[in-house]
Amino acid sequence: MGHLVLLILAGLFAVTSTQFIPPYTEDCRTDMYPPNGPTFKEAVRWYTVDLDLPPIKRWTAIITDKKTDLVNMIQAIKDLANAFVPSGKLIELVDITLPLMADTLPYPFSDEIKGIAAVSGVPLGEVVLFNIFYEIFTVCTSVVAEDTKGNLIHGRNLDFGLFMGWDTKNKSWIISEKLKSLVVNIDFKRNNQTVFKSTNFAGYVGMLTGIKPYIFTLTMNERFSLDGGYIGILEWILGKRDGMWMSFLTRSVLENATSYEEAKNRLAQTKLLAPAYFILGGNRTGQGCIITRSRLLSIDILEIDLKLGRWYLLETNYDHWKEPLFLDDRRTPGMKCMNQTTQTVSTAVHNWTHFCLCLQM
Repeated sequence: MGHLVLLILAGLFAVTSTQFIPPYTEDCRTDMYPPNGPTFKEAVRWYTVDLDLPPIKRWTAIITDKKTDLVNMIQAIKDLANAFVPSGKLIELVDITLPLMADTLPYPFSDEIKGIAAVSGVPLGEVVLFNIFYEIFTVCTSVVAEDTKGNLIHGRNLDFGLFMGWDTKNKSWIISEKLKSLVVNIDFKRNNQTVFKSTNFAGYVGMLTGIKPYIFTLTMNERFSLDGGYIGILEWILGKRDGMWMSFLTRSVLENATSYEEAKNRLAQTKLLAPAYFILGGNRTGQGCIITRSRLLSIDILEIDLKLGRWYLLETNYDHWKEPLFLDDRRTPGMKCMNQTTQTVSTAVHNWTHFCLCLQM
């Protein structure tokens, strides 16, 4: 199974890497939240995931509502893959080999993924692919800031689907457009009490963004590295399974950590399948950090420090002590806009393109 899965992942990466990249500008915008305007359809809906239910049943209500959107998104991925491999063999390999991988995933994620496949009618292998894709490729921007009143604000954009098929008519990425309709707000409850909340994609059981009310906020960004997600996934396939899937770790931290410091320690110390940046915000002054991770250990922890004038931290997908790739410098315009906003950021939250979550304690 190992060689086949690696071939699948390599093929899909090639699809993402051969798309046309449009020009962009450094336009700072204010008053963009809550969203409005001609492209605004409706507010993101709230759902509840009951953690007391058997894992296979937890996502039934969400997937029943979002079944058509999930099927359409998966079909768009198939269309891109088939354009790259016209024989259809790439998707055939996904459907044959990735269901075997589902049984190797940790509890409760394996059962939740199987439940999503059963309710949606989407083949299990394709649901598995959707849930492990972050370990391979995506780009994001996260920012955590402290305003002049001591409020901590945590925002992010989530470019899941970027570089995957350029729609010349709508001037947008095809997969990103399909994913928009899958964005949901989720209240995860146990004993009818909120454990944590997340803005996520219907059908994606890991967490990329979340808030533990009144305790901490958390976002995760991919970290580009030669020792990246491909290596960790291959090791997993070959039976070396002592690392944690990134989005499964963030969900575990959101479910179980009871303080900012505990969350920071777990994110910094847990062995991972892929390198990552964890952006963490707390509930008191100075509690904000970027944890730069290799697969094995924490390389650096950069924290908010008002005495040094560091009232915000901004992370894209590059180590903060290095220059970003010149073709993908989102850091410079992001910092330009934050500096232009000044520390009154809480009353002038900026627009981060694509999906935006602004969390304020």
